[in-house]
Parts: sequence; C-alpha cells; structure tokens
Amino acid sequence: MRDFSWNVFANSGDVDAYMLYKEVSDPSEKEPLAQNEMILEEEAII
Repeated sequence: MRDFSWNVFANSGDVDAYMLYKEVSDPSEKEPLAQNEMILEEEAII
C-alpha cells in the first residue's frame, strides 16, 4: 500500500495520495495526536 500510494503521488502529484503514504508509512505518528485531542476534549469538559 505504501509503494502504491507513493507511485500515485509521484505520477499525479495528488495530495491525498501523499497523505495516505504518510499515514501508512508512520502510523505511530497519529497516536500522539489522538492523545492530545483527548486531553483537549477533557479540558473543554472541565
């Protein structure tokens, strides 16, 4: 999937394909963002 999305991006310049490539390449990068969102939601409730 990673190679496919990169090839689509390289051939077309499609930003969505690049975002998919980044998501597939480093899925652990999303976790800290999700944790930060949870903290912000908890602060908004309080």
